[in-house]
Amino acid sequence: MSNSKVYPGAPLENDTVGFQADREKTTLLKDFLALIKIGIVNSNLITTFTGLWLALHFTGQSFLTNLDIVFFTVVGSSLIIAGSCSINNYIDRDIDPLMERTKGRPTVTGKILPIKVLALGILLIGLGTLFLMFTTVTASVIGIIGVFSYIFLYTLWSKRKLVSNTIIGSISGAVPPLIGWAAVDPHLGPVAWSLFMVMFVWQPPHFYALAMRRVEEYRAAGVPMLPVVKGFKATKRHILVWVAALIPIPFFLTSLGIPFLILATVLNIGWLVLGILGYKIKDDIKWAKLMFVYSLQYLTIMFVAMVIVTLI
Repeated sequence: MSNSKVYPGAPLENDTVGFQADREKTTLLKDFLALIKIGIVNSNLITTFTGLWLALHFTGQSFLTNLDIVFFTVVGSSLIIAGSCSINNYIDRDIDPLMERTKGRPTVTGKILPIKVLALGILLIGLGTLFLMFTTVTASVIGIIGVFSYIFLYTLWSKRKLVSNTIIGSISGAVPPLIGWAAVDPHLGPVAWSLFMVMFVWQPPHFYALAMRRVEEYRAAGVPMLPVVKGFKATKRHILVWVAALIPIPFFLTSLGIPFLILATVLNIGWLVLGILGYKIKDDIKWAKLMFVYSLQYLTIMFVAMVIVTLI
C-alpha cells in the first residue's frame, strides 16, 4: 500500500478524474440511497417481515387487523438499519477510497459532508427506535442491540482488527427477524431463535465468498478478512463448515411443516454439494462467485417459503 495519506472524503490524486465523473453522474437521491445502503435495507426488510409474519401466524393473529404493527415495524427497522449503514459510511470514509466497490460513495466523493452523514445516521436511528416503541419495548431493545453490534462491535472494533470480524458482524445481520417477531410477541420462542440462527450461520459463507472476490481490495484497505489473512484454501474450508452447520437448523422449524423441511434440507445440501464439487474448479474466484450467487438465492427462497407455507 502506498505511504501517501488518504484524507477522509478526498479522492486519491491519481483518480481525480474518475471521482469528478462520479460526482457528475450521481443525483441527490442516488447519493442518499448509497449512503443508507439501500440493498442491505431491502434484504433485511425481507427477514424482518418474515419474523413478524410468523409471529402473527403462530399467535393466531390476523395480518389485516395488525397493519399498524406491520407499519411501525417495517418503517422502524428500516430506519435503524439505514441509520447504522450511514454511520458505517461515516466511519469507513478513510478506507472506502481504496476499494473499487466503495470509492463512489458520497462520503468519498465529498458530495455530502461527513458531519451531515453522522447526523443523518443518528437521526434515522432515533426515529427508527421511536417507531419500534409503538410495537413493543422488546423490539426496540433488540433494535438497539443490533445497532450497537453493527456500529461498535463490528465497524469500530473488529472490522479492522480481527479476522473473526465477519462472525462478529453476523450478530447484527441476524437481528432483523427477531425485531419482526418481538414486535408482535415479545416472548421469543424456538421459531424466532431458529430464524436468528439461520441468518447468523448464513452470513459467514456469504461474506467469505464475497471477500474472496474482493480480496485485493480488502488487502489494499488493510481489512483483515479471512481470505486476506488465511488465504483461499482456508477460506474455502471455512465456507463449507458454515454451510454444513446450516443443515440441522430447519429441524427446529418442523412447525412450518414437512414440505418446508424438505425444501430447506434440499437447499442446504445443494449448497454443500456445490461447494464440494466446486473444488474441481481451478479458478477460486469463479468458485467464490458460484457460492455467492447461490447464497443470495438461498436466502430469498428460504424466507419467502416460510411465508408461503403458512398460507397453504
